[in-house]
Amino acid sequence: MLFAVRSATALNRLLDALPVFAGDQRVRPLFTLVPGSDFSTDALGALDGAGARTVPWAEAVRGRHDLVVAASPNGPLHELPGPLVLLPHGAGFNKRLPRSSVDDSASGLHPRQLLRNGSPLASLHALAHPGQLARLAQESEAVAGRAAVIGDPTLDRMLASRTRRERYRDALGTGGRRLVAVVSTWGPESLSERLPELPGRLTAELPYDTYQVALVLHPNVHSRLGEFALRQRLAPALAAGLLLARPYEEWAALLTSADCVLTDHGSTALYPAALDRPLIGCYEGGTELLPASPMAELLARVPRLAVDRPLAAQIDAAVATHRTGDSSGLAAAAFAEQGRSLELLRTRCYRLLGLEPPPGPVAVRPLPVPRIARQRPSAFAARVRVEAGGNEVSVARYPLNSGPHGGHVSAEDGHSTTQEMRSAGLIHRRARAETAREPYGSDVVWTVDGWTSYILEHYPACRTAAAVLSHHRCILRRDRSTLLAVSITVGPSQSGPLVRPDPAAVLSAVHGWLDANPIPALPMTLACVVGGRPVRAMLTYATEADAYAEL
Repeated sequence: MLFAVRSATALNRLLDALPVFAGDQRVRPLFTLVPGSDFSTDALGALDGAGARTVPWAEAVRGRHDLVVAASPNGPLHELPGPLVLLPHGAGFNKRLPRSSVDDSASGLHPRQLLRNGSPLASLHALAHPGQLARLAQESEAVAGRAAVIGDPTLDRMLASRTRRERYRDALGTGGRRLVAVVSTWGPESLSERLPELPGRLTAELPYDTYQVALVLHPNVHSRLGEFALRQRLAPALAAGLLLARPYEEWAALLTSADCVLTDHGSTALYPAALDRPLIGCYEGGTELLPASPMAELLARVPRLAVDRPLAAQIDAAVATHRTGDSSGLAAAAFAEQGRSLELLRTRCYRLLGLEPPPGPVAVRPLPVPRIARQRPSAFAARVRVEAGGNEVSVARYPLNSGPHGGHVSAEDGHSTTQEMRSAGLIHRRARAETAREPYGSDVVWTVDGWTSYILEHYPACRTAAAVLSHHRCILRRDRSTLLAVSITVGPSQSGPLVRPDPAAVLSAVHGWLDANPIPALPMTLACVVGGRPVRAMLTYATEADAYAEL
């Protein structure tokens, strides 16, 4: 059996369909690169990384294949001997043919792509929805006669992975934050070309403890630029905490985890829509998107991003006004046979092979836990609001290097730069976990008392030095005065798990309150708001054990 790969996008679709043949020793999968694509380099690298057996195109066209499977109709596929199964290239058929602004034929359904010398290219044209079959029949009755609605294997993987959402968010470091995903297709009308500043603007404008920002780019963008150049281009946003998903599996796990999705006209957004995630449209119009296509209908119904207005309020409004079924109803025009695609595809493929399929159902592979490289900002600008004469405090932190934000600078010893430490009004240090210590042999360890005194002596701009001992307890020294303890508690949740804030964010709230109340009457309990959630911070005098706690 031969899998004909034209690009990384096509390869990803083929890999999602592979469980159809899993465990069958009669099937030997081989791969070949279909010539003619500008985006085949990454596909070859991915095949090598997976340990796939590849054959040169010249050899592939000479051999005899019991079945050929492809996910793009482009290129000289007719030269490959054997029946061809053509899988969907993406979610729906939403774009015009390249370099066409008048023809309303969808790319992937046009006769010139699906016919060779007047005959259908494929023995089976697998589609995801009956509406696609009806559109195909309008283009070519002959091709439609060989088509069948089998659903979408990629969507079925995402549906099967919904119960893993909490694990994905743990791996992404999302915590209690709202995960905002930006999705971009490729080409001149894409979000990445028209609004390249949007990911960086989101990381700069959205409070760090309330939101996490991620970017999902079309595989062709990764192929065109290369990972090194792409990360160089996004370096400031990545340093501010932006997550960049890789184009196979990670993007799907990330969108399964998302709370809100900002999208252009690319069909990828139909997947989080099918999962009923709130969406915001970022497409400014053009000639690529087909009227009355599923993506056109979706973009016409979801809120539209106003780039000249604050972003946080628009995201919050989209989430607050979203009702169950709003997005999944819009995606219903793109996906049928949900949860059944692999079974239906297996039946059709084994019929072409002339074999009985293996016994038992096809197992859908859930998406693996993402391993996206993530960076934590090296320092923050913290804006604190203190109720006059009271104990209510709110804090919003922003990556320091994302722009001027006001407030005090919060730096972390061992993580921030020297310049950031010198300008910080609050410096904190996190206690090392016991597992990070050398169990035998020499070790150099600060005590809380020694470290706080050292910081206040050597960094004159610092007014508060604080040690984070755990999620629940911190010890601070203010202007070389007595050590104070901060006990952090979060209230019980009625509808979900407890959300623990970053203790460093709570320390910024305490620091701001102490600026306004330099001679506090202790004990004092502060009602803090961190990441939009209530947190209590009780200030007391530290104990001797606190002073000699090791960092």
